[in-house]
Amino acid sequence: MGPEELRGLVSAGVAVDTATVLREWLAGRDRAEPFTFVVALDGRLRLAPRRSEHVALAGGRDVLAAGEMGFGAGWRVTEVTNQSTGYCPAPDCWDAVAGALDRLGISHPGGFADTIVFRRCPACGERNIVRDGDFTCALCGGALPEQWNFATG
Repeated sequence: MGPEELRGLVSAGVAVDTATVLREWLAGRDRAEPFTFVVALDGRLRLAPRRSEHVALAGGRDVLAAGEMGFGAGWRVTEVTNQSTGYCPAPDCWDAVAGALDRLGISHPGGFADTIVFRRCPACGERNIVRDGDFTCALCGGALPEQWNFATG
């Protein structure tokens, strides 16, 4: 998943194995903007500065979830989205996000603040964000499928 040219990039992210790792990593960072995150196939949370590429953060591998994550006081998660055009994650990836945060003992909002619905156009192959329930390709006008249709691997 994601653009081929990003798969080999090295990310300045961190694998968050403990709440202490998260606290130390956040200590020197501006929290005015959210951070890029992925949940790896092993359930491990990885974080990087916001403008980092999700595919690079994941080392080009498949993920359980991807998006942006904001933090409040301490290391409490205040906002999470599934905004990742590299992976175009389905809304049901929240369970992987919650599981990763729960294993770390990090409080979270219990769901996505903004849930983005992604679909690939079967006619032209373009990635789309479905807005207001309109399953029409923004590029070619073709019909988008009701079900998530991004292959992994």
